[in-house]
Amino acid sequence: MTVIAQDRPTVLPANPALVRAIERRISASLFSSSRTVSDAEIHELVRLATRAPTAFNLQNWRFIAVRSAEAKARLRALAWDQPKITEAPVTFIIVGAQPRTKAIAERVRPSIEAGFMPAHMAQGWTDFADAFYAQHPQVARDEAIRSATLGAATLMFAAEALGLASGPMSGFDPEGVAEAFGLADDERAVLLVAVGHAAPGNWPQKPRRPVADVLSHA
Repeated sequence: MTVIAQDRPTVLPANPALVRAIERRISASLFSSSRTVSDAEIHELVRLATRAPTAFNLQNWRFIAVRSAEAKARLRALAWDQPKITEAPVTFIIVGAQPRTKAIAERVRPSIEAGFMPAHMAQGWTDFADAFYAQHPQVARDEAIRSATLGAATLMFAAEALGLASGPMSGFDPEGVAEAFGLADDERAVLLVAVGHAAPGNWPQKPRRPVADVLSHA
């Protein structure tokens, strides 16, 4: 197992392949122009990304796969002219939506039908979420960002699992992207993630700070 950071594994992982995927993931800037990402791969990336958690199982996200030359050029103009947007086969706009609590019943119905969630919890969750988000509008906005961020991170590891590289981007005009790509008033473009096959010349994963610098116990 290759670890670039100073720390070395101290436990034996139950899923070594997943650990290796985390350790070898890079933020790619250079993508092969001769290799594509198929419709099936895009579908699988999003299917896996939606396994990320969300509050109340709201699944309050969308994934816009920007693939056409015209759409890529539009997006690149709104994202500091970053070349990877037009060079990668696809760039995802990761969209977070403020909680739409009326959707909770529909979102949790499969869990109730599967028998592991009590039916009465759907209304309880809805009532609590209605009151909570109404009283805390900043939390509602933050929830959109949290959900989209978790979805984006999971999509990047899904790309690694499929043998693809990914490059997340926060440098873009979110209001411009919202207008150009038809986002709803309660939606926000949170991250862009370019996905494709890495070209030669990308940096390896950059060294991380020692765990001792970032871990504390309470």
